[in-house]
Amino acid sequence: MSARVLDGRTAIVTGGARGIGRAIVEAYRAAGAQVLTCGRGERPDDLPDDVAWRRADVSDPDQCAALVAGAEEAFGALRILVNNAGVQVEKTVEQSSDADWDAVMGANAKGVFQMARAAIPAMRRAGGGSIVNIGSISGDTADPQMALYNASKAFVHGLTRSIAVDHGADGIRCNAIKPGWIMTEMAEAGFALARDPEAAQRDALARHAAGRFGQPQDIAEAAVWLASDASAFVTGQTVTVDGGLTAASPLNPGLF
Repeated sequence: MSARVLDGRTAIVTGGARGIGRAIVEAYRAAGAQVLTCGRGERPDDLPDDVAWRRADVSDPDQCAALVAGAEEAFGALRILVNNAGVQVEKTVEQSSDADWDAVMGANAKGVFQMARAAIPAMRRAGGGSIVNIGSISGDTADPQMALYNASKAFVHGLTRSIAVDHGADGIRCNAIKPGWIMTEMAEAGFALARDPEAAQRDALARHAAGRFGQPQDIAEAAVWLASDASAFVTGQTVTVDGGLTAASPLNPGLF
């Protein structure tokens, strides 16, 4: 693909302050997109000047609508939405509170729904677009002690298919990326749940056919492809980017 496969397109990337979201912001800029991103805190000091920042909570429908309007005002017709903002709570169902439900499902499920609902009319006006949702392999195979997170990502996968089916006639594609173990703060928190975190990391690493854990840039490259014309015939899909982790049997290949 050409290096500037998103040249001139307006994109919103939610949760772009750090981790996977920040990597997608940087990759989209390099591919020529004009990017608005957001988070619940103040603008990061190291965010490039040409990236628009809004302080926003995607669980609030009014703030989602304002993000779409802000992107159109700043850069023009909206063509790309990446629903990346997310929250992780490390608890079982029994341990989870109503507040935990509101936090996780509010950002990970309701936020994806509301951002898509706000963006679809704008994309229709633009003549089409691409929605990229950040799901997780945890939406298919449950990680221990992350009940609400697992459930929220399963919702994202299902909503992705519905958006693709219902809005394909508008020229809108929708796909989800299912990251595996990507080395971010969330991954570190997940490993910390183990009785022996270092042993858990060694065991997990041995299950990766690629021989390494993922980096945010690995997900960003997939997000560029899904937003570009190179994936024009791809919609309603969940694309796994996990270094081969879920391709393996439950047997640890490092023991053979």
